[in-house]
Amino acid sequence: MKHDTRFSAMLHLLLHMADRNQPITSDELARYMAGNAAAVRRTMAGLRAAGIVRSGKGHGGGWTLGRPLQAISLADVYAALGTPDLFAIGIRNPAPSCLVERAVNASMQETLGEAERLVQARLQSITLASIAAELRARMAKLPLNPKEPHDA
Repeated sequence: MKHDTRFSAMLHLLLHMADRNQPITSDELARYMAGNAAAVRRTMAGLRAAGIVRSGKGHGGGWTLGRPLQAISLADVYAALGTPDLFAIGIRNPAPSCLVERAVNASMQETLGEAERLVQARLQSITLASIAAELRARMAKLPLNPKEPHDA
């Protein structure tokens, strides 16, 4: 099963953007992800519509954060991406005639609903600023403390 990785990818890119004092192009962002610029632009469009990022065209253009890291929760980013499915499991038949399957569906829907509410609450409680602080603490423990922590 293929996982939807846009959420973690966008968090990754937003943190790279936070370290920049100037706009960053889609091509540069794509290099951080070993991806392509068109996919970055498509995915960033939802974040732009939500006010999380801004974009500028032309010479000196690119992507910038639309608000401070402490004003961006993980729930904000998740919602801007269209709230992708959190779980790969689900019910087999939404309208079964079998009473056993109805009982299974009711139990699963209640359990998955509760789990989604817990995840949403946790996403709301975490800001990009808190992740950036954790990143700085991790970097401080590195022997050579690199200037920019990326995988490209």
